Parts: sequence; C-alpha cells; structure tokens
Amino acid sequence: MDGIGGSEAALATVGCDCACCCGQEPVAEDAALALCRGVSEEEGARLIDEIRALEDRKSALAARQARLSVAFDQLQRRAQAEAGLPADELGKGIAAQIALARRESPARGGRLLGLAKALVTEMPHTLSALEAGQLNEWRATLLVRETACLSAADRCAVDEQLAADSGALAGAGDRTVVGAARAAAYRLDPRSVVNRARNAVADRHVSLRPAPDTMCYLTALLPVTAGVAVQAALTRQADRLRSAGDSRSRGQIMADELVERVTGTPGGISGIEIQLVMTDRTLFQGDSEPARLPGYGIVTANWARSAVTPLLESPGGEAVAGPATAPFTAWVRRLYTAPGNGELIAMDSRARLFPTALRRFIQARDDTCRTPYCDAPVRHHDHIVPWRDGGSTSLKNGEGLCEACNQSKEAPGWGAEPRPGPRHTLQIHTPTGHSYQSTAPPLPGTPPGMPLPGSVLPTNRRPRCELLHRAKILKRTRLRSALAA
Repeated sequence: MDGIGGSEAALATVGCDCACCCGQEPVAEDAALALCRGVSEEEGARLIDEIRALEDRKSALAARQARLSVAFDQLQRRAQAEAGLPADELGKGIAAQIALARRESPARGGRLLGLAKALVTEMPHTLSALEAGQLNEWRATLLVRETACLSAADRCAVDEQLAADSGALAGAGDRTVVGAARAAAYRLDPRSVVNRARNAVADRHVSLRPAPDTMCYLTALLPVTAGVAVQAALTRQADRLRSAGDSRSRGQIMADELVERVTGTPGGISGIEIQLVMTDRTLFQGDSEPARLPGYGIVTANWARSAVTPLLESPGGEAVAGPATAPFTAWVRRLYTAPGNGELIAMDSRARLFPTALRRFIQARDDTCRTPYCDAPVRHHDHIVPWRDGGSTSLKNGEGLCEACNQSKEAPGWGAEPRPGPRHTLQIHTPTGHSYQSTAPPLPGTPPGMPLPGSVLPTNRRPRCELLHRAKILKRTRLRSALAA
C-alpha cells in the first residue's frame, strides 16, 4: 500500500509528552529533524494527500453508518411489531443499541439515529455530499438541525436548493452552512421558522458540567431578553464594586454575585448533601489520594479536605475538626471497601428503612449510570434481574441507571445478570444477541492497576516509563529504516 511509509512517519512525529520518560527527548523532535534532513517537499505533499484521503474516507464511513442505522431501525421496528409491541412503544431501545455499538451514550445514540433518518429519507443531496467527502459529519448535522422545523417535503426542497453534493458549499465554514440552511428554510416556510423561535422558550433550562481544576460550567439557556437582563445586572454590580475599590476582577465579581443571589448565601454553601467520597487517609492524614464528587468526578485531595474540614462531625455528632465559626456542618458516613480490589462492601446509614440505605449504597458504588458509555446521573435504582423474573432486592442485584436507560432496558430482548469480577459487575444483553460488560467504578483508595473483568494480568509487568521508552526506540528504528529505504 502506497501510504504505509507516510503514515508511519506521521505517527512517529506524535511522540510522547509524559513526564517519566527517563530523560529522553520526545520522538517528535527527532522525527521532525529527520524529515527536514531526508524528506523532499514531494514527500510532504504526499502526506497531506493521505491526510485528505483519510478525511474523505471518514465522511464516507459516516454516511455508511447512517444507512446501516436506518436499516437496523426498520428491521427492529418490524420485529417489535410482529412481537405485538404497542404502536406507541415501537422503536424503544433501538437508539440505545446503536449507541452501544458506536461506544456512545444513549442520548448521543438517539441524536445519531435521528440524523441518520433525516439524511437517508429526506436529504439525499446532503447524504451524497457526505459520501463523497464534500461535507463532514458535523456540517451534515448542522444542515439537518437547521431544517428540523420543516415538514419532510419542505426539508427535501431545502436539500435540493442547497445541493451540497454539487459543491455549492465547498469551502464553507460552520456559520456559512448554518446561515445558508436557515435562509433556505425561512424562504420556504417562514411560519414554521417563526413558530420554532417562539416555541424555543419552552426549552429554557439550567445545566451543570465539569471543568478542569475542580471548576464547573453552570449554563442557562434563556430567552434573549432574560439573558441580556441578567448580564446587565451583574455587570452593573461589578462596575459599582470595582469603582468602590473591590480588588476582584470584573469576571470574579460577576461570578460571585451570581452565586450569592441564587443561593442567598455568601459563597454559595447551603444545607445540601453532596456525598463527597474520600479515604480516611485523605481526610485525616493529609494523603494525596484524590476524592470523588458525585455529579462532577475526581477532585484533588487538598480541595476535598478544604471542602469539609471547616467543621466536621463524627457519626455520634461530636465535632472532630475545624473552627467553631464555620457556616455549615459536615457529617461523616463511613464506607468499607475490600482491601484487595476496592469493592464497596458496607457503609454506615442513618436511615432505619432498608430501601433508603440500599439506595445510598448503590449511589455511592455506581456514581453514574451503569450503562456503558453513559455518564448521566443516577435517577433510578433498579433490579438487574427484574423482580417479576425472581430477582431479589439486594445489593448484588441492584444497579443505578438514568431514566432513559431504565426505560430502554424494558424493551423486548433486553436482559442483564450479575457477573463475578473484581468489583460489582453485570453483563448486558441486547435484542441482537450482543453482550456488553459494566463494572462499577473504583472508589478512592482502590489499588492502581486493578484489572477489568475477563482481563489477565501479565506475570512480569514492566514499569510504564520503561514501556514508553521501548516504544520510542521502536518508533525511531522504523523511521530510520523508512528514510534509508
């Protein structure tokens, strides 16, 4: 194959930025020097040609995935109808199967299936452009999104007007593609576009997602008038405080003011339960083992200690750390894990009702939805083997799921059962006979390097830095051989 040498050389330029590389310089520098010395300009042009060809293939494969997704959807709906499923339940679980196959979350799987249906059944020109590499999957998604308010016939008409497969959108960026689709949709059916804008108010919401360094993004989707009003109020307050000598930046003041106005408490700390999980060594002995904050993820040990030590009370209620002037109270609930694999085996509970304690246990163990690739918050605590099939209400047979995944697993053909593993493990079966394994995430303090279920540890594991160093030597050898040839 003509592109092998170019791909290998390009791969060698990636190198490694690991801090534990035994004093060796990254391969990227050596490869770059070698290319400058021994590779002609024609060779560099060939590498660019191969990169472009691979991009075209990615687009063509995305189009092929769309066609296969629509075919799978039709087959599954036919099978569900033959099985006697009610008409309003046809299609349940199909997007979840596609998501598992594509290693995506169920929500993302639903969007991908909707994109595939629109491209295959209503927008043939856009699909052809995607197959030919004239559009990538994201820009095809933009065209579908901006015509979602139209009927199927009108969407076909917009697709024909834009005719992306004719090269009309060649060189167009995202904003140009969106603008062209919006203009075509408005010319064809202005009422639907206006109604879409009017109905968008119903989609207003607030969301939270993690950001690096124990920060987060709090996002509000608001009508433009409300958003401008909020921004103006925060800006006026920031300007007033800055003129009064406040040393904080305008952005810092606006962020602090937003938190204080919403929570009614300076700093935003209020009487809520956040379920911060850390080891006793991190809490009491200054250990560096990271902690876990449900709904966010991993946080540093220093941040976790500072979040709870202003005032800490033991299970008996006596203060054990922190100044008496702290504005809130922290409580400790002990979690007990197995020494070898970190599996959660017991925990303290203040509730007397067993179901409540069991839900707390499952929440602490699973953290997020147990469906592979889905990291949505746990909303339902469900039986792995259903109660109607003899499943017990026990820790082993319990799992945390988001609402969408819990509904998907009720479709015909889905099933699951617990499996042995280093931590709580379950096997998920889909209607097509495929199986996927889900293992509970490790709690803070779990020994590093624990194997996944079904994996086998090598008898002689070399340190990671040694393996990286050997990989670099191998890359250098291959590069020099390619240049010498």
